[in-house]
Amino acid sequence: MFIDSARIYVEAGNGGNGAVSFHREKYIAAGGPDGGDGGKGGDVIFVADEGVRTLVDFRYKRKYKAESGQNGGSSNCTGRNGSDLIIKVPAGTIIKDEETGRILADLVKPGQKAVIAKGGKGGKGNQHFATSTRQVPNFAKAGDAGESRWIILELKLLADVGLIGYPNVGKSTILSMVTAARPKIANYHFTTLNPNLGVVSLGEGNSFVMADIPGLIEGAHEGVGLGINFLKHVERTKLLLHVIDIAAVEGRDPVQDFEVINGELKEYNPALAEKPQIIALNKSDITGAEENAKRFMEIIGNRGYKIFTISAATNKGLDELMRYIYEVLKDLPDVILTEDTDDEIVYTAKEEKPFEIRKEGDVYIVEGNWVRKLVGSTNFDNYESLQYFQRAIKRKGIVDELEKMGISEGDTVKMYDLEFDYVR
Repeated sequence: MFIDSARIYVEAGNGGNGAVSFHREKYIAAGGPDGGDGGKGGDVIFVADEGVRTLVDFRYKRKYKAESGQNGGSSNCTGRNGSDLIIKVPAGTIIKDEETGRILADLVKPGQKAVIAKGGKGGKGNQHFATSTRQVPNFAKAGDAGESRWIILELKLLADVGLIGYPNVGKSTILSMVTAARPKIANYHFTTLNPNLGVVSLGEGNSFVMADIPGLIEGAHEGVGLGINFLKHVERTKLLLHVIDIAAVEGRDPVQDFEVINGELKEYNPALAEKPQIIALNKSDITGAEENAKRFMEIIGNRGYKIFTISAATNKGLDELMRYIYEVLKDLPDVILTEDTDDEIVYTAKEEKPFEIRKEGDVYIVEGNWVRKLVGSTNFDNYESLQYFQRAIKRKGIVDELEKMGISEGDTVKMYDLEFDYVR
């Protein structure tokens, strides 16, 4: 089964907490602070792997978390960094932030990687807070939380040539005749429900990848038939092979078929209609095909398209068509959907506000990652640590903001697990 999209949650590791420790040694009763720093949390890194073909595994596991950094230790020992979490995806996977819709990475080539969630920094040990006036700092800093987000993975086929056209015009037959692929073939619409890939080999290492895209019909860009779920698969192809039922077996007009399909491409994405396109007039061995082909050439033949008359069922004209496609592909660049060209794409989340304050009844609630970290880092039983806390919230602007909101002496302030009465 071909799975081309998935929704998963990724969370980087938290940074380890800094340690509160003092040097202890025989005959040294009270040494200086020697609390080590916490280790950095692991990143969540996506890597394009040529051994992975689909996103099917992400249907069964939805949450991924990197290892957190270890806490600091005594004797200035720094905690071990958390291991990065490496997630392998097929080449051609686009990674989007679910909340904003922003493309975080477009992993086109095998080996290309992207850091999607960065691990938190480790907290500082108490050795960093010793001063000439504060020689016994009894507090340290907590590590930062790792980034986390819901993301959308979207796989678009990496094929050189995309077979397009109405259902039942012979696309699957062409693919089966020129490659080792064995797509399901039958005489009814939408036989191909999933894109099929095949390698066309012309000998001596000359080959290219062809994709049999599910049949398009009028209204596909609005979701009619198989709709836009499969229209997107042609975006990465370098070249389109437009297959026409020139015998009009189902009673449609071949010229109108051509116009409708190109109209659908343009409506979905105007750039698709500008892709190099070769026309294959299939089923040319059936009665009525010759007359239709003559009319088609009169109307479409002067528009600059290269047109081949073939019969996929009897293998007529396929070799010539494939060799022509190969020569054209030599001069066409790879298709990349975003402008990112670096091998490693690092996404940094937008800087968030250090705190937010809201009032619930008579209680002022102060929240935010910075606030959570400060509260977790403070030893409220230690006078110097408490002073540090008071200076930090004033310097950050929390006190000024509370006063703007009309706080009075004696009102209650809540910061996560900490509650205290406000005193001017």
